[in-house]
Amino acid sequence: MTKVILWYLALSLYLYALPAGIEAHIKKSGISKKDISIYIKEVGTRGKTIASLNANTTRTPASVIKVLTTYAAILKLGFNYKWPTKFYTTGKLSQGVLHGDLIIKGFGDPTLCSKNLESISGRIRASGISKITGNIIIDRSYFSVGTKDSSKFDESPYSPYNAMPDAMMFNERVSTICVTPNKNKVSKKSADYSYKIVNQLQRVNKPCKGRYSWPRVKVDKSQSVPTVLLQGKISQRCGTRNICRVVTKPYKSFYYALKDRLKEDGVQVVGNLRLAKVPSGAKEIFVHYSDSLKKIVSKTSKKGNNLYARQLLLFLGAKVYGAPSTIDKGRRAVEYILRSKGALSRGTLKIDNGSGLSRSAKMSAKILADMYDNAYERYGQRWMNTLSVAGIDGTIRKRFRGTIVKNRAWMKTGTLRRIKNIGGYVKSRNGKLYTVVILTHTTKGKWRASKLQNDIMDWLVRYKSSSTKKTVQKNYIHVSSKPVNITLSNKKSAALSNSSKKYYKQVGVFSNMPDKVYLLNIKHLGLPYKVKNKTTYRVLVGPYKNKKSANSILPKVHKYISKGAFIVKE
Repeated sequence: MTKVILWYLALSLYLYALPAGIEAHIKKSGISKKDISIYIKEVGTRGKTIASLNANTTRTPASVIKVLTTYAAILKLGFNYKWPTKFYTTGKLSQGVLHGDLIIKGFGDPTLCSKNLESISGRIRASGISKITGNIIIDRSYFSVGTKDSSKFDESPYSPYNAMPDAMMFNERVSTICVTPNKNKVSKKSADYSYKIVNQLQRVNKPCKGRYSWPRVKVDKSQSVPTVLLQGKISQRCGTRNICRVVTKPYKSFYYALKDRLKEDGVQVVGNLRLAKVPSGAKEIFVHYSDSLKKIVSKTSKKGNNLYARQLLLFLGAKVYGAPSTIDKGRRAVEYILRSKGALSRGTLKIDNGSGLSRSAKMSAKILADMYDNAYERYGQRWMNTLSVAGIDGTIRKRFRGTIVKNRAWMKTGTLRRIKNIGGYVKSRNGKLYTVVILTHTTKGKWRASKLQNDIMDWLVRYKSSSTKKTVQKNYIHVSSKPVNITLSNKKSAALSNSSKKYYKQVGVFSNMPDKVYLLNIKHLGLPYKVKNKTTYRVLVGPYKNKKSANSILPKVHKYISKGAFIVKE
């Protein structure tokens, strides 16, 4: 019995031992193993584990937890979903005069901003309205979030990343003040009378650098109308400086900006701002829609937008458990959606506000990796493209520039004091895709943690897995020892197949049946395909009526599947 236990322990250590390359990088980093969680595996729910260290240890995720929120939103709503903001009227419209109120109901669209006002004002005028005798009523009841402007997570409470959610969001709750010293000008970017500016700046004839390049900013919210004080000395040689702060209520900012735009377009508003629910009998005149959810989740992940994540969480709470949404409903909704789709494994999970700007949020590397596997198997490259691309965009645009990892990693990062996390996907030079999560909580310095993560991903790009299947094109054929007569096709190819459609793009030849993840990637690209087998497995994209149609998909095939793809006639 003792021998069996010792054998089992030895086998476990062997199976989960870290590769020598990763061991070396950890030792070089100077960070203790107990402060690191690593989970690296071949992508997909059945992929082989490459490295595992403290994978089930519960840690503070920081912003990497955003992907749980964004993925839950995609599962529930779909990539093409667009957030509504609804416009209503009460009373009677006669000869261009609305003898009643204009009502706006917000549903939490995080993208609503000043650039949308031209379209909104135009649609109000297109409804035949040139004067509103009543009030502008705003209904923000879809979320129950209180009146806090800032989360006050750290010592910068008025910074944009601390902005709190609201059903009637506008300009991401940020007030922008334009300071232009070389023109001796200070102004608000949007018309907004819900806060005021006190300019105490001293212009000096000094170079525009150092302490003379930016004003000191103080926000005073002790009075009913918040005040932004601009203080200190600033060079008169400086150009425009945009000061962005969380100062006031988004619905107030929206009201003043909309009223100003309507006035500019010749629509007079006699009344004032009121907060109330849409009254029964109100007439819907139009709906303004947000950008697509794909763009929203991409900005949430690539830019690490905390407010977007908070808005998504609350919106899901309303969708699953009904309005008004609360943060508790949002947490439960995200977890329910993910669990119902098999995207969460066992272990401690505390989502908190869904943005990662939290010390109470908790999860393990294994939970995050399992979610990434589920997301890839469902959506493939389309999901991956919502993450930051190494050396190309988002939070890792500069981090991997000029390295072998550039354009080979799709990641979400997370940073708090003493915390440096990263998770996503890495593609090796031989084309193998891996799910990668590295969580580091250390007092040794975040730069050490970042360097360790970079080194591990560099190692993984160069890694050669013994189980990697070889894609063979044209004359390079590896024959299967046991050929199976099989023809598989997805629904699209079956629907298109007929005797007149004989052109295909051959994208790969395999000695064994291509794995599920490879075929899912083609499906997620929206391409019809089939797998034909005689002595080898040939993957064909198509069919298409002629060579021109087959060639039309060439850029997508070359970018995402195979640069050696070519036309065949079947």
